[in-house]
Amino acid sequence: MRSDTVTKGKQQAPHRSLFNALGLTKEEMERPLVGIVSSYNEIVPGHMNLDKIVEAVKQGVAMAGGTPIVFPAIAVCDGIAMGHIGMKYSLVTRDLIADSTEAMAMAHQFDALVMVPNCDKNVPGLLMAAARINVPTIFVSGGPMLAGHVKGKKTSLSSMFEAVGANAAGLITDEELCEFENHTCPTCGSCSGMYTANSMNCLTEVLGMGLGGNGTIPAVYSARIRLAKHAGMKVMELWEKNIRPRDIMTKDAILNALTVDMALGCSTNSMLHLPAIAHEVGMDFEIDFANGISEKTPNLCHLAPAGPTYMEDLNAAGGVYAVMAELNKKGLIHTECMTVTGKTVGENIAGAVNKDPEVIRPIDNPYSETGGLAVLKGNLAPDGSVVKRSAVVEEMLVHEGPARVFDCEEDAIDAIKGGRIHAGDVVVIRYEGPKGGPGMREMLNPTSAIAGMGLGSTVALITDGRFSGASRGASIGHVSPEAAVGGPIALVEEGDIIRINIPELSLELDVSDEELKKRKEKWQPREPKVTTGYLARYAAMVTSGNRGAILEVPKNG
Repeated sequence: MRSDTVTKGKQQAPHRSLFNALGLTKEEMERPLVGIVSSYNEIVPGHMNLDKIVEAVKQGVAMAGGTPIVFPAIAVCDGIAMGHIGMKYSLVTRDLIADSTEAMAMAHQFDALVMVPNCDKNVPGLLMAAARINVPTIFVSGGPMLAGHVKGKKTSLSSMFEAVGANAAGLITDEELCEFENHTCPTCGSCSGMYTANSMNCLTEVLGMGLGGNGTIPAVYSARIRLAKHAGMKVMELWEKNIRPRDIMTKDAILNALTVDMALGCSTNSMLHLPAIAHEVGMDFEIDFANGISEKTPNLCHLAPAGPTYMEDLNAAGGVYAVMAELNKKGLIHTECMTVTGKTVGENIAGAVNKDPEVIRPIDNPYSETGGLAVLKGNLAPDGSVVKRSAVVEEMLVHEGPARVFDCEEDAIDAIKGGRIHAGDVVVIRYEGPKGGPGMREMLNPTSAIAGMGLGSTVALITDGRFSGASRGASIGHVSPEAAVGGPIALVEEGDIIRINIPELSLELDVSDEELKKRKEKWQPREPKVTTGYLARYAAMVTSGNRGAILEVPKNG
């Protein structure tokens, strides 16, 4: 056992004395030591129930003959961090989580791991760590929130942000806004639509790193506790068979994740996280790799914010396995991939049934023949940009309009809520990329303000930042190269015409090459917004959005 390094032999007597100090018995030290990475905290609604999940995992591990030992991982609530300096600290936690989990697991020589995440950067951060550490590992998330109910309709966090925009436009009263505030987020769990947290928890299941139901069983269901116990038991089987994350997260598993991503209509943030996870297992790709997958993968689900269904509905319809089974009818899934069940993907989905064709469209009746995400390129985004195509209204799939240019998110929000943005405009928010932000802030406030003010079918938004999974509309993010490194988005001037053509995967600035060259010659890099602390170190090491905003040591470093 790996833990023999710290529990066996005379040289390890000092180590054992410290285990004694923990209250561990000789019998416990002779069993496999299973690290349980708990993301529990009292500030994130998706994490407030993880203490119960962790206790269930501990029971499962102990029942199967292991010694469970808990250590923590951090997590940020993107909703609470939204719209202020806190959002600069969201994406950057992904790498802090991966690094700190790697440090804890390697320092203490655990034989196996159970990862207990739930929200946005927490899930990919722990997937990255699992790939690095590469001991038998299983994931069990905290589960999604139930949908809220306002005026007889289901609601989610995106409804809340859009209600703020509607209130600013005078479309709803202060009393109605308060009703949204009090009834939109009714339970613990990750927010109830197909936002980033639920996207990544579903894709964890697809990758083979979580048991069936990991992505969809609601947080408040007792089935979630049973799932956690089974995960604890299953990790011991993985240990006995020596099945490791890199045996599971293969290239074909990554391709499966991209495929199901397109069918589910996942958050655009998956186009940051899947490349980063792939990088950890030695598979590098840039985001336009996804277009080939999208071209052959139909979009089967329109979960909020793209449509009126929620995670609880997807769970009742058969969950992720039912979606994969539909895709497999056209041979779109690599069924031979190994998973944490100890079985292949094909074996896992063999009995899956689509119980609600209104929630999961049958493969021969999709919402569209192409996937939920698209990567656009052109002279405005030579290295690519990302849009959630399935959440764009038909009339905005092709759009042309004048640029309204802002160098930070706050200025754009002031203009939108101040009534200075008009139908046909293309809002450009720049210097918000991985380096420029730093931290690549999500733009849920401006996209929600646009939608809430009734401009969602006439105004586009383009940024080198990124979007919450709750954003909808013609919201194009991850524009690369970003403004901070002199990308073309830095050269856009007020009134320039921008042409968006999502079906043709193009994003063009109607300015000649000669004019762009002149502007580039005049362009000067901005002084860094942050010069101290973790954000400064992050900005020095982070790559562009099209590479997943992974960290690399600077070449001159």
